[in-house]
Amino acid sequence: MAKPEYYYGVHSVESLLEIEPERVLTLFTLKGRDDQRLKHILSLADPFGVSVQKASRDTLEKLAGLPYHQGVVAAVRPHPVLNEKDLDALLTKKPESLLLALDQITDPHNLGACIRTAAAMGVEAVIVPRDRSASLTPTARKVAAGGAEKIQFIQVTNLARTLAHIKEEFYYHVVGTMLDEKAQPLEKCNLTGAVAIVMGAEDTGLRPITQSQCDVTAYIPMSGQLQSLNVSVATGMALYEASKQRTQA
Repeated sequence: MAKPEYYYGVHSVESLLEIEPERVLTLFTLKGRDDQRLKHILSLADPFGVSVQKASRDTLEKLAGLPYHQGVVAAVRPHPVLNEKDLDALLTKKPESLLLALDQITDPHNLGACIRTAAAMGVEAVIVPRDRSASLTPTARKVAAGGAEKIQFIQVTNLARTLAHIKEEFYYHVVGTMLDEKAQPLEKCNLTGAVAIVMGAEDTGLRPITQSQCDVTAYIPMSGQLQSLNVSVATGMALYEASKQRTQA
């Protein structure tokens, strides 16, 4: 049997129990905690016979790897890693999905925040390169606050090649967010239909090889003194614009 993963935080564990309860092996809860949020988590776990163990704060911290566990940690069967074949299956089933591609986002907090927003804005899948990118660590899952269980997280060998593939095989329109001489204001871009929005790392932006697969580049107009945003904030603004357009279409 594969080594279990550990999910922690109220939102993350709740979402897992609501969507994939069969993956939960054991719940570890903080000794002395007896509030309504914990009772709700236990009520979700009870019909599936999930083992519940009371644990000290130190034990929970060791399991989670961090002190910010909110008094609940779940030992979970590992989820299969999704790849290019899973993306093809998704786009065959849902041919006009909204996709989010993240080019070398290495901070798990930023990844989790992007996933949380993506789940809220109707994104079907978040696509990342397998190398030089954050993965779905317990930290990323906690920051995603349940979003990681609601959308597909797909790791691909080569992001640029994957973008080229979905353009050719599924007729996707790829919008890269960056500030160059050809970039359009985001609200001027058509974000309806089969669209993949690509966000780059804060320090380096989109790699040239990724830029080469963008059908159009877009920027977020700003009127303040700063001309850059945290990548998770910029992602939220871009996806909100896409969601608004798609709702009105």
